[in-house]
Amino acid sequence: MWRDTLAVAGKDLRIEMRSRVLLNQVVPFALLVLVLFAFALGPRSGPMVQASAGLFWVTLLFAAVLGVQRSSALETGEGTRDGLRMSGLDPAGVFLGKTAALCVQLVFLEVLLTAGVVLLYGAHIRSIGPLVVACLAGTAGLAAVGTIYGMLSSGLRVRETLLPFLLLPVVAPVVLAGTRAWQVALGTGVGGGAVPYLELLAIFAAVYLALGVVIYGPLLEAS
Repeated sequence: MWRDTLAVAGKDLRIEMRSRVLLNQVVPFALLVLVLFAFALGPRSGPMVQASAGLFWVTLLFAAVLGVQRSSALETGEGTRDGLRMSGLDPAGVFLGKTAALCVQLVFLEVLLTAGVVLLYGAHIRSIGPLVVACLAGTAGLAAVGTIYGMLSSGLRVRETLLPFLLLPVVAPVVLAGTRAWQVALGTGVGGGAVPYLELLAIFAAVYLALGVVIYGPLLEAS
């Protein structure tokens, strides 16, 4: 399984490096959303600093939808899905590989968005630990859910419009917990620690990673 995971992750990342969809489409879209939020909040720095944690996670979620659509589109070509079934790859390895590749892309995007939040909104990182843990756990959860629902919607003609409706309600806990953890890291929260929210992110990621390992094979066969 782990060998297949590395093979699939490497394949997806090589395709991304050659196509540069992340750099040419997803990153500009995410940065544009941050800029538009800054315009909407006005010139005063106070509201932007207070809202920076939530705007980071909302922007990441919108960009993640594009990344999931791109990841699932790699296997929607004619005969591609049949070739994947006949390749002998472990379905769990395929799921983990695609999830890992999506995680790498989202982490790269998060680094850029963090810099954008600091530069555009004037946010100050007061505690790096909760910020990093929240990003890693939240990324794993988003990527796992995205890979599952990307496969569920990949065989449908309306997959581009259906995927957000399937994905956004499910990942609401990631956005809420990630925002609260970031508020602690940025010092903009109302009090309390980040541990409960980090635990929620970790549990969410673990549940959907385990679920994907179990059900990705049947989903692949049914698609």
